[in-house]
Amino acid sequence: MRKQNKLIAISSFIALIFMTLIISCQHAKKVKSSDKITVACYYFPNYHTGDPRNIINKGNGWSEWELVKAARPRFPEHHQPNVPAWGYSDEKDPIVMAQKIDAATDNGIDCFIFDWYMYEDGPFLNKCIDEGFLKAPNCERIKFALMWANHDWLDIHPYTYGTKQKLLYPGKVTPKRFDEICDFVIKEYFSKPNYWKIDGKAYFSIYDIQRFVEGFGSMEATKDAMDRMREKAIAAGLKGVHWNLVAWGNPILPVEKAPSNTPELIKVLGFDSSTSYVWIHHTELPETQTDYNWVRDQYFSHWEKAKEEYGVPYFPNVTMGWDSSPRCDLNSEWANVGYPFMNTINNNTPDNFKKALQLTKEKLLADPDGPGILNINCWNEWTEGSYLEPDTVNGMKYLEAVKEVFKE
Repeated sequence: MRKQNKLIAISSFIALIFMTLIISCQHAKKVKSSDKITVACYYFPNYHTGDPRNIINKGNGWSEWELVKAARPRFPEHHQPNVPAWGYSDEKDPIVMAQKIDAATDNGIDCFIFDWYMYEDGPFLNKCIDEGFLKAPNCERIKFALMWANHDWLDIHPYTYGTKQKLLYPGKVTPKRFDEICDFVIKEYFSKPNYWKIDGKAYFSIYDIQRFVEGFGSMEATKDAMDRMREKAIAAGLKGVHWNLVAWGNPILPVEKAPSNTPELIKVLGFDSSTSYVWIHHTELPETQTDYNWVRDQYFSHWEKAKEEYGVPYFPNVTMGWDSSPRCDLNSEWANVGYPFMNTINNNTPDNFKKALQLTKEKLLADPDGPGILNINCWNEWTEGSYLEPDTVNGMKYLEAVKEVFKE
């Protein structure tokens, strides 16, 4: 009898432990599902005057606002120009940037990922971050990071259809120059207290992986260079570099060529994560005004494939819209013949944008092992029709959509 009672007691104890484990696991899932998702937003820095390269090519006082102002409807029911509610402000002004930072953080955006341009012969469009963002009085309210936009820069602002596309600045840099760039970004950016870090590692993203590898001549040499950057970051007191790859399969810019072996590139080079810049890197736009929700669904299909094939965490993208017509010369007949003469995304209402955000959030939270990170295109791609900054038609509604979905 005693033996039987002892067995019952042991069985009860084991059952109690089992139930405790189940409850703990359920609690862990609840903790995960309520974890805050990090919302990053790309920022394109060509809305300030005084950049030396722009002065040479466009003249004094030029910024890409000039294309926004000049934009006109190019086909029936085409809404242009889009007019900024804050005016044509200069982003290198710290007070102007402070307004952007407050609007972003007040509406649930955690990080600006700046499109960052650095060539063999020096920087381009750097005044936005160096003079505007980093000197803004509220700079540390928001995280920031760099996406090295290392693609070739062509003279297409605007582009006259049929003319030769002039290459101004090649994206490829030499190994020696890359080592200098490593030292520079670690000292000037990674060391800032509000630089975005994942597990203590500074986030650094590469836009054009093929141009990047070309600069070193081989995959092996490229990996060695990436590892050296990690070592330099550790020597500077960080835990390393979180290398992120912007993956795309559908070229947009005239000089882009999509890699055929993205999963292999990620694995061999040792990237820590991958992401996307804009939805149309993964789908064609079949109609002059292609429906936003249709494009969203095409992108979601890509997301599922990327999660399975890439072998590293994938940070999904939510795109606000697409309309590159402001970069088309007004004297050229509009047709869907290649960037910037491209079909557009239509029906990208604040409500549809909000729905895309909500669906993305739900998919992230449904994956207990997922990254809990997404990015948005874009804070201010006015000449590509993808911006969160308020305009005179929708005001703050796109930012408010972010707030309603993500702000806690």
